[in-house]
Amino acid sequence: MIALIQRVNQAAIHVENRTVSEIEHGMLALIGIEKTDTWANAEKLANKLLSYRLFADHEDKMNLNIVQSGGELLLVSQFTLAANTQKGNRPGFDPAMPPQEAEAFFARFCAHTQSLYEHVSTGEFGANMQVSLVNDGPVTFWLQT
Repeated sequence: MIALIQRVNQAAIHVENRTVSEIEHGMLALIGIEKTDTWANAEKLANKLLSYRLFADHEDKMNLNIVQSGGELLLVSQFTLAANTQKGNRPGFDPAMPPQEAEAFFARFCAHTQSLYEHVSTGEFGANMQVSLVNDGPVTFWLQT
């Protein structure tokens, strides 16, 4: 699994002019699911998202995770993260998990993450989402399990 995470002051997901989710201080995590991913990958990524230290402590060092900082987490499925971009000028999506399978996998991943931390919101799987955010820092990391 792949996660592109950004520390944000705010983030929101809109679908067809309606707000699906929005958060204030926290983390936006764009999630890519590959066909080779297992549930062990998902559990590892959920734990990593909640324990990754990207928030500042009282000395302005990145020593706090999202739970310690009291932040919110916004999970958004993004199959393009699983693209093969090695050849040519057009991405190939063969590495991505097929949509029907990925939808169930992502739903289970979100439910699991929500069982570990109450301040978790999600986008809308398969929708044409408009994602807005204010990246704090900017702070952006690529995580892969």
